[in-house]
Amino acid sequence: MSAFTYEVVDSNGKRQRGHAEAATPAALARTLESRGLVVVTVESRNDETGTRLFRPGRKREVLEVTRAMAALLPAGMPLVQALNAACNVAGAELTDVLHAVRARVERGESLAVALSAYPTLFSSLYVGLVRAGERSGRLDETFQRLATQLERDDTLRSKLLSAMIYPLLLAGVGSVAVTVLLLFVLPRFADLLQGSGATLPRSTAMLLAAAGAARHYWFVLLLVPLGIAALVYWMRTSEDGQRTAARLWLVIPGIRTLRQYSIAARFARVVSVLLAGGAPLLTALDEAAASITDPLAKEDTVRIRHRVREGTSLRHAVADSPYLPTLLAQLVGVGEEAGRLQEFLSKAADLFEERTERAAQRLATLAEPAMIVVFGVIVAFVALSLLQAIYGINVSSFK
Repeated sequence: MSAFTYEVVDSNGKRQRGHAEAATPAALARTLESRGLVVVTVESRNDETGTRLFRPGRKREVLEVTRAMAALLPAGMPLVQALNAACNVAGAELTDVLHAVRARVERGESLAVALSAYPTLFSSLYVGLVRAGERSGRLDETFQRLATQLERDDTLRSKLLSAMIYPLLLAGVGSVAVTVLLLFVLPRFADLLQGSGATLPRSTAMLLAAAGAARHYWFVLLLVPLGIAALVYWMRTSEDGQRTAARLWLVIPGIRTLRQYSIAARFARVVSVLLAGGAPLLTALDEAAASITDPLAKEDTVRIRHRVREGTSLRHAVADSPYLPTLLAQLVGVGEEAGRLQEFLSKAADLFEERTERAAQRLATLAEPAMIVVFGVIVAFVALSLLQAIYGINVSSFK
């Protein structure tokens, strides 16, 4: 018996973590599913320490390995041999992981369970699609689809990085300029203007007060980036932080649409893959819940599954979701009426993946003028406040 940690979603949509002993991860997953729980991950406790040794940023190597699997499996190569051959295109660290995955597969574990032990390398969507491909008997098609998806994600990341270089550079230079104004330039003007004895305009007085506070409490400015870093870490690592971040993204205009498109694409893709392999709809919805990383959307997917199990059509269950766009419900409805649900879900996944890419590029494009406007307003306010005060001093000197 080996020790494992697991994460599940109960019938109320609540996420639970725990540990248990079982012969294999697959046996533990079957035990948990028999209790009516939706299994998200099952990981060996011995593998957890090793997992943390891997730094994020191995996406390119994972893409190359996925391409190799997509080429080898359709050619009829057995899974174990394909994993061994894929090691030739992987780096040293990823090669060690593939050897460990191959060993676990040889012991009788499913490929999805073996990959789930390394969440820093293989995302929940990756593992979910592999699990869906194994259950549907179309693992070769799954890796081809994964390769296409990862290539699209890599292209999108490259485009976003290129589009965000100038806005980020502008934000950095603008922040440094504003800091220099507050700490060094404005205090000199403060001595000059306050020594003139003239009555300063309210905007100038507020500006000089802010500069004085920044100069006396400059160390507080250092806490701002540290606080932002701590907030991001909390949102990424803790369950409460992830839920808070999920709520935040869904109330920000632009980001809300992007998140809805992304969630809809994952939901439709996983369900369509499983249905194509002949899996029941409820099983497909289980896998969709396990593949979605957004905690609120995951709970809503569990709710959709319960409603479908109670007899509600998938269209009406999806239409009541606040996290999925109405267009998805419409496409699902057309697919159900035509008896071609899997086909329309596949088309919906393609549609929402394309919309996700366009929405992300649009946000990156809008970031540049937004930065220009923000820092332009700050500099204009500083310049006008100082000019107004200097003009007031010159006028009073002629009286």
